[in-house]
Order: sequence, then C-alpha cells, then structure tokens
Amino acid sequence: MAPKVLVSDKLSETAVQIFRDRGIDVDFMPDLGKDKDKLAEVIGQYDGLAIRSATKATAKLLEKADNLKVIGRAGIGTDNVDKEAASKKGVIVMNTPFGNMITTAEHAIAMMFAVARQIPEASESTHAGKWEKSKFMGTELTNKTLGVIGAGNIGGIVCDRARGLKMKVIAYDPFLSEEKAAKMGVEKVELEELLPRADFITLHVPFTEQTANILSAENLAKTKKGVRIINCARGGLVDEEALAELLKSGHVAGAAFDVFKEEPAKENALFNLPNVVCTPHLGAATTEAQENVALQVAEQMSNYLLTGAVENALNMPSVTAEEAKVMGPWIKLADHLGAFSGQMTDEPIKAINILYDGVVSDMNLAALNCSVVAGIMKKANPDVNMVSAPVVAKERGIQISTTNQDKSGTFDGYIKVTVVTDKRERSIAGTVFSDGKPRFIQIKGINIDAEVGENMLYTTNEDVPGIIGTLGQTLGDNGVNIANFTLGRADVGGEAIALLYVDEPVPADARAKLAETDMFRQIKPLVFDVA
Repeated sequence: MAPKVLVSDKLSETAVQIFRDRGIDVDFMPDLGKDKDKLAEVIGQYDGLAIRSATKATAKLLEKADNLKVIGRAGIGTDNVDKEAASKKGVIVMNTPFGNMITTAEHAIAMMFAVARQIPEASESTHAGKWEKSKFMGTELTNKTLGVIGAGNIGGIVCDRARGLKMKVIAYDPFLSEEKAAKMGVEKVELEELLPRADFITLHVPFTEQTANILSAENLAKTKKGVRIINCARGGLVDEEALAELLKSGHVAGAAFDVFKEEPAKENALFNLPNVVCTPHLGAATTEAQENVALQVAEQMSNYLLTGAVENALNMPSVTAEEAKVMGPWIKLADHLGAFSGQMTDEPIKAINILYDGVVSDMNLAALNCSVVAGIMKKANPDVNMVSAPVVAKERGIQISTTNQDKSGTFDGYIKVTVVTDKRERSIAGTVFSDGKPRFIQIKGINIDAEVGENMLYTTNEDVPGIIGTLGQTLGDNGVNIANFTLGRADVGGEAIALLYVDEPVPADARAKLAETDMFRQIKPLVFDVA
C-alpha cells in the first residue's frame, strides 16, 4: 500500500504534485490545520503530515497519530511542533533550514533602507497630498558602520550585501573565527565594542537563553547616538519598551522590526512612533522562498517514506534503517560528547578533531561526525540538526578532522572529541557499554567512568581532601539529589575533576556556595538530551 500524506497548510500545487509523481497518496486540505478537532479525527489515517506554521502538532494531536512516521515543516521554525512528543511517538520531524535565507537577509536590507530614508512615512504623506519634502531628511548607507549581531547563514548574507553597499561591517558572533571574518571582509568585535561604534545594528541570531534580551535597556544605552536598529530575526532579542523610550528621547534615530516579543503583535510599545517601520513577520514571505521550502519538504518527505532516507531531521540522525539498529547508542554518545564540548566552550572554535577507535571506526563516520558537531553547535543555535550542523560549522570557518584506528586499549571501541580554540584544547572521550548506555571515560586526559544524565554538574579542583564532602553537603543543603558521583585526577595532589549526575538542575545559589569555598577552579552545570 502506498504511503499516505496529509497537507494541512498552504503548499503550492507543484509541491503537492511531487508527492503524487512519487507514487504517494496525498490529501490536500490547506485549511485543516486551523481546525484542531477535525485534524485530530483524521490524523490517524496518515503516514506523513506536511505543514507550515498554522498547523499545531501538539502532544495531544500526536496521541491520535497512530500511523504517522514523519512531519515535514516547510520552513525553518518548528515551534508549532512538539518535538519531544514526536520523538517519543517515533515520528521524525523535518524542516527546510536553507530555503528562506536569502529572502530574510534581503528583508533586513530593505528594512534598513526604509528606516534610513523614512520611506513608509514619506509614502503615506505623499499619498495624502502633503508633499513634505523637507520633513523627511534621510541618511546614506554608504560609509556607515553596520553592526551585525550573529554572522551565521542569514547574517553572513547581510554582511555580503552590506559590503556591496560600501558599508563598513563589524560583526559580533562568539562562534565566528578571525579567519572566517577575514574571508567575509568584516571586522570581528565584541558586543561591548559594536554597540558604541555602529550607525546601524541588525540582529541575526536565534532566540536562546544566551541571546534573550541581548539588546537590553543597559546595552541599548551604550549605543551610538543616532543609531538605527533592525530586527528581522526573532522577537525577544530587544527590550522593546526600553527601545521605545530611546526613540522618544532621540538617542535612537529609528528602528525597523519584522518580529516582536508577542505575536501576533496587535499592540506594542514601538507602534505609532515616528520613524519606526513595522512589518508582520514577513522575513520569509516571498513567492520564491515559499515555493522553495514547499518543494524541498515534499522531496524530503517522499524520500523518507519511500526509501528511508532522512534529511534535515531535527530529532533523529541521518542514517539508514539498518545502520540505526547498530549505531543508535553510538550516535547518542557522539551527541553527548559534542554537547559537553559545546557547553564547556565559550570562545570561538577553530577546529573539531574526532578520533574513532575499535568497532566504531567501521561505522558510518559521516553520521557520527554530524552528531558530534550538532551537539557542539546546539549551544549557539538550538535549531541546528545533524544535516545542517556541518554547514553551520563550515560557515563559521571551523575545521573538522576525523581519525579512525584499530582497537588500542581496554574498550572494544570509543570516540574522543577534541575542540580547539585560540586559548586551549579540550578533549572528552566516551564509549558504549554492553547495556547500550553511553558513558564518559576520559575528560582532559583524566580517566573516569561516568553515566550520562539529563542534568549534571562538572567541577575542577586541586586534588585535596574535602571535595566530596563539600559537594555532597552543599547540594544536599539545597535539595539536590545526587544520582551518580564520579571523580578523577591526573596525579596525587594535581588537577582533579568531578562529574555529578543529579536529579534536577543545580540552582545558582548552590553553585555560588561552592564558589565561595575557593576549593573549585571551575563549576559548570550541564544539560544532556537523554530521551
């Protein structure tokens, strides 16, 4: 029986025809996504669900999706899909991360022109027959300094377009190497330097714990007088109320926003202010981009349903069904090793070196590499997946090298990941035990045997008495239960490490108490996806 796909949002007829041409039964119901009750009634009939943003693939809906194998999102954002519930249900979630990069970058450039020349207000005035030529004095982009916050895929395109406009481009991106910045023709700076130098500031970062409110009231106050700010990335990156006050005071000369903290944005502090351009999240809204992502999602879903090939999956590795049976635990280990390295690294990464030893050296190393890199890059971009991670790493100028070797020690096989920055090299190794569970076996050359848990705490210290007691007592006093406690040291009295698997995140107060003892060189909470 042919696979059956439901298209519950608006996709082009060309995309729908791709399913038909590949021999897949497809029901095209572009308004069904708005009727959650009706969708829940019929979802059990389908192997695939193709959506845009209107359909909400919630845990409740997925409970009814007994035959569903794949959800394909025509676009990059998957906030409307409960990925955890999908994973538990065994449903692959795919997106199309590269189909709208140019469109979004072009919208940011258009918004920059609009606010520089007050085009919307001048147009409205002229339509009203006022001819207020002297009122709308603009500013040129040529020779102005553009501060780009986030120089990844979309931000990189904006940098390129801005250089074509003869702007001087400075970029803040912790994961942009000096070498990559030089190739892009931009100056890499810290955020503290970008704020007072830039005539225009444009944001191109995802919304994460690190980027939330990155242009806070405090940071906005540090900007150059007369700056103009553009946000076509995500709502919540800018303190909109603080920006509104600075616009009213004249410190900020203008702003152009396509995204807002609360959407749909019916009310906002920025609305109805002079020289503020607002659009309703149009960054990806071009005919070309919408067509590209629609065609891409149809091809990806068809490939998976007919051949098992997995592309741009957010919740599973890009491997064949046969490989997954053997490689599953090793792929999870690779992700954990990458996640450890990524969470421990705050400076730009120059290189990632991966060593495969023993039985794992004969597996699909390309997929394992992707899992390692995805684990590392998730700190900077939670939307990174195993397919897009190497592309993101390449865009950031990160060199990836792989070495495989025959069994060299106690374990039948292990993976060792080394991350290289300008300041240091950091390595971690792990293996998979016979029970199929990943384990950390070495950190910074120090041998350990640590089970991987969702919440962990990593500390480094001088090998002195009292460490175990201090950790146990402090966490206990703060209500944190320790599930597993692993210690390791280089030499007697030398550098030592501890890795604790805890039942809940270690609160900041507890970490502060540990720091106050002056016994620890480093105290780092870690989170791993163990689902």
